[in-house]
Order: sequence, then C-alpha cells, then structure tokens
Amino acid sequence: MRLRLDPSSGVPAFRQIQDQIRFLVAAHVLASGEILPSTRELGARLGLNPMTISKAYRGLQREGVLLRRPGRALVVRGRPAGDAAAARRTELEAELRSAAFAADRLGFSVDEALEVYRALLLAER
Repeated sequence: MRLRLDPSSGVPAFRQIQDQIRFLVAAHVLASGEILPSTRELGARLGLNPMTISKAYRGLQREGVLLRRPGRALVVRGRPAGDAAAARRTELEAELRSAAFAADRLGFSVDEALEVYRALLLAER
C-alpha cells in the first residue's frame, strides 16, 4: 500500500490517510480481507507518530471500511456489491468536485468541461 502525504495541503495527515485508504478500497486496489500495515510500521514508513495512524484507522473502522478482530491484524472489510458501487461513486464525486469548481471559475460551459473530461478519460484507456 502506497500512501503519499502532502504536508502543505492544510489537510491533517490522519485525514489524508483516511481519504487515500478509502479511495484504494473503492478502487479495489485494497481487496476485501487484505491486511493493513500495523500503526507502528505505517507510522515509520510515513515518518508519523503511530497515534496519527491509529486515529486514521479508528475513523475507517467506524465507517465500516476496516475491520479489527481481537488478537488479529486490521483488514479491509468486505462490502456488498451495492455498497461497493456507491463507495466508488462517492470517491469519484469527491475527486471531481474540485474539477467542477475549477471549470466553473475558468468560465467553461458544461459541454466544454465534459469534452475535456471525456478526452482525459479516453487518454487513460
């Protein structure tokens, strides 16, 4: 699992971790049942206090993204197909929200913005 933190973003590190893990789960990069690194391991890898990682993991557990069973490692929780589709849509909407704001501020019409988005999508395939 590869996470990247942006210290200049103004978003707390624990929130960046949560957002990225949530995205990786929705994108099926992290599969159901996959074991996550321990708080100490991930903290060392990212240069953060393990309590920061623990805070991120606890939030994801409350959301139902991660599952911790007593005496076992933290894992990605399986979701029903409908929930997975909804999670993917939510993540895409979150990613596109700033792009929609930028398109509006730059004066693009809806059709022009969709044309740019369509071209970018096709270029990725």
